[in-house]
Amino acid sequence: MATLSQWVEGARPRTLPAAIAPVAAGTGAALWDTGFEAGIAIPRALLALGVALSLQIGVNYANDYSDGVRGTDDDRVGPFRLTGSRAATPAAVKRAAVLALGIGGLLGLALIAIAGIWWTVVVGAAAIAAAWFYTGGKRPYGYLGLGELFVFVFFGLVAVCGTAYAITERLTAVAVLAACAIGLLAVVIMLTNNLRDLPTDSLVGKRTLAVRLGDRGTRILLTACIVVPFVLMVPVMILHLPTLLVLLAAPLAIRPLRIVLAGTQGRALIPVLAAAGRLELVFSLLLLVALAI
Repeated sequence: MATLSQWVEGARPRTLPAAIAPVAAGTGAALWDTGFEAGIAIPRALLALGVALSLQIGVNYANDYSDGVRGTDDDRVGPFRLTGSRAATPAAVKRAAVLALGIGGLLGLALIAIAGIWWTVVVGAAAIAAAWFYTGGKRPYGYLGLGELFVFVFFGLVAVCGTAYAITERLTAVAVLAACAIGLLAVVIMLTNNLRDLPTDSLVGKRTLAVRLGDRGTRILLTACIVVPFVLMVPVMILHLPTLLVLLAAPLAIRPLRIVLAGTQGRALIPVLAAAGRLELVFSLLLLVALAI
């Protein structure tokens, strides 16, 4: 039986910035648009955060379960896995995934009810389905090289724009630009993970984007995903000068860029995951502060 610390480790807390960041950026875009109304912004932002964290944990457990039962984690060089290490039974990990996704769904319904935007139920259902079918089901899209695209869409466009829309009930160009920037930074985390696992994924037939692009192509894309978010903020900086604050996050991009461009492989890429998470989180928090000014 897995210990509590193993369950926490299995939830992959280092990936949680990918859930916090879009809510922070979306809240910032909403505050820039309509100003701060505590009675509206705070409860809706907190519910959006609960949804994002639950779905992130859910997709992590679902990925642990699905890869574990397929045997693709048997020669894993990455972080601890509950199913692959046999610390927990596949059924227990599956229940944890369903529980986390279910909590996310309930919190999402609460947010939708408060905001009165019932048509977004479809978007929420799609997000939950995407979380499960990343590595679950008969034809998981994560095995087809589509994982990064779905991360960009759901942890970028949907999460940021969804948060902003839930607070203001409208979208702005600032929200869309912020969503694209955060989505690309979220892609860095997944793409780094897949670059690290490229040799073993190739052997087990897991056709991730990294496998399809190859080592060099993946590193080029990673570099672009780290740099382009800052470029996307230029129009926002022109529109709202305090957005220059996001440049304070630029030094955090140096270490992951150096490691990736140095050709580092395998377990030595793990520090990039933490660095990418910090970059995304700090970028989003600085953007929140800048847009709230």
